Amino acid sequence: MKTQEYANRGRAAGRVAAVVAVLAIAGGAVAIGTANTLTAATAPAAAAVAGNALPASFADMIEKVGPAVVNIQVTAGDSATPARMDPREFHGPKDMPEFFRRFFGDEFGKRFGGDHGRRPGQHRMQGMGSGFIIDKDGYIVTNDHVVRGAEKILVTLKDEEQYEATLIGRDRKTDLALIKIEADRDLPFVPFGDSDAVRVGDWVVAVGNPFGLDHTVTAGIISARGRAIGNGPYDDFLQIDAPINKGNSGGPAFNLRGEVIGVNTAIFSPTGGSVGIGFAIPSSLAQEVIADLKDDGRVERGWLGVNIQAVNKDMAASLSLDKARGAIVSRVIPDSPAAEAGLEQGDVILAVDGRRVRTVRDLPRLIAGIEGGKSAKLTVWRDGKEKTVRVRIGRMPESMRLGGAAEAEVQGMQLSRLDPAVRRAYGIGDDIAGVVVTGVAADSWAAKKGLTAGDVIVSVGNARVSSPADVAARIRQARQQRQKAVLLLINREAQERFVALPLKAA
Repeated sequence: MKTQEYANRGRAAGRVAAVVAVLAIAGGAVAIGTANTLTAATAPAAAAVAGNALPASFADMIEKVGPAVVNIQVTAGDSATPARMDPREFHGPKDMPEFFRRFFGDEFGKRFGGDHGRRPGQHRMQGMGSGFIIDKDGYIVTNDHVVRGAEKILVTLKDEEQYEATLIGRDRKTDLALIKIEADRDLPFVPFGDSDAVRVGDWVVAVGNPFGLDHTVTAGIISARGRAIGNGPYDDFLQIDAPINKGNSGGPAFNLRGEVIGVNTAIFSPTGGSVGIGFAIPSSLAQEVIADLKDDGRVERGWLGVNIQAVNKDMAASLSLDKARGAIVSRVIPDSPAAEAGLEQGDVILAVDGRRVRTVRDLPRLIAGIEGGKSAKLTVWRDGKEKTVRVRIGRMPESMRLGGAAEAEVQGMQLSRLDPAVRRAYGIGDDIAGVVVTGVAADSWAAKKGLTAGDVIVSVGNARVSSPADVAARIRQARQQRQKAVLLLINREAQERFVALPLKAA
């Protein structure tokens, strides 16, 4: 439904916020827009690419794709808890995960959206982001972190028409979400392109809404492919150098044909400003996730049931493998599809249905893309030779799905009890007691301290815990005592270590 009156107030606040924000901080992010299928208007750009020449202008393409770029404003009630996005000093590669900043954050509305002085019960601006329309019926792709926890989602088109959107589905593991608006006309949209065909050095164009500045256009190149930034098990980002800023989050990255080759989701910045290092989810992954969300609002993933690690040169030599490739099985989870198929500890998985596993990060993506219940052929290196293993892929247990049901979320950690299903899913022995971490927010102190899904919290402040409520209570007690940090005892793969978790905002 149209919400013009509310929208006008929201856009006015957004413009004021934009001016203040630009003076206060320069964030970083690339975003892009979409439109109806492109025809002759893109011929000059296509010719430039074919001739390996610089395009004379991006104007024709932008004119076509711009109308499908949308501004997304999210509101939340008084119960929402904003997360801080303070830039932090860069101390070297080991600290790099601290600087993968989300473009969109709850703090944006608090700082620049007029949160101060609002009356009790009023909605407040939680944040702003970008998105793009993918079909004439009004389906819109954005980031999960843009719409997470939203009570109301307001979408503004380029022609300034505004609509309240419905959340169709979200997937925290890939940071993708699908929303929908209802209009009385066919809407402009843009198609997905082939991110697998993108090469380092190719042009990328961005159209988004940094700081509420509608339809800002930036351009750059693909700087790298296959980047892993500690965001999750399906990291495979395109790195781009087109300038991107807060508010661009969820927008698309275009090739010169006006096709979406990526969805922007994170940046690296030692100062909080744009330094030309942004990350986009490749369209090859986004298309699969969005199709699942459109179907039933959730993402089904295949599950093999192994713990794996990278194969280095020394391992390859000891296994008589020609080079470091594949993923070595460090543990086979009992009663899992892998166990039933006869996979063994020490096997190196080289391919899945003929698709090569070049690095350890390839395997989770390949398995996740297979429908549960279907058979797959694994090429395995065992005893100095290749062997084929047939396995019936299972369905990923609910407890392993980030964004799935968790009993509590504390300090950026999703926590669950250690029931038999969770133990099987994460390979946690019956002799280990505590509370399992099933997910970690990328911008939390828990992530910065290296906590990850599958870790077991044994104690908090030297007190044993057995439920998420115990963890929450101990952390709350530490806060009341004005402690700066709380000591966690973590069990990971039967090894225990202490982690000091800061209690200040991340």
